[in-house]
Amino acid sequence: MQKRIQEFKVLNKFAKNVIRIARIRLARNEMNATKDLANSLKYYLKLGKITSIKFFGLDYWYYQDQGVKGTKSSYIQNTKTKAKYKESSNLIGLEAKTGTFAAFAKRKGMQPRNKKGQFGSYKTMGFILANSIKQKGIPANFFFSKALDKGLESLPQEYAKAIVRDNLTLTKK
Repeated sequence: MQKRIQEFKVLNKFAKNVIRIARIRLARNEMNATKDLANSLKYYLKLGKITSIKFFGLDYWYYQDQGVKGTKSSYIQNTKTKAKYKESSNLIGLEAKTGTFAAFAKRKGMQPRNKKGQFGSYKTMGFILANSIKQKGIPANFFFSKALDKGLESLPQEYAKAIVRDNLTLTKK
């Protein structure tokens, strides 16, 4: 019983450390504008015949971590992601419906200018951003992957061997 308590304490500390590092990496890479993704990171630790740790986050965590290939060019290099935008991807329609990119532009103070130097609207900037992201993609920042690797390095060998990396997953919230 004492050994199981000790195992729980070590693995709990490991999971907290992984999330702490991931949040730091998000902030450092300036990928934490609303802090929604950072605040959504949680974990579930299960001790039993098979020890597993599940990490949870918002739906788009994977795309921020591994990146997305664009239709015309790509930031993605040396990553295992298969995520990519297609010509038929409707980011413009998404922007028209939700205004996500316009809200981001407003938060960051980004406004387009016309030929006369007059400022355009945030809504217009939202459409410009949506189109640009579709064409160029999203760069991978590996905020979670590198945090997990760093956490595994600090984990004592006996526990690192007990946990197969496949049992460490980040799932949608």
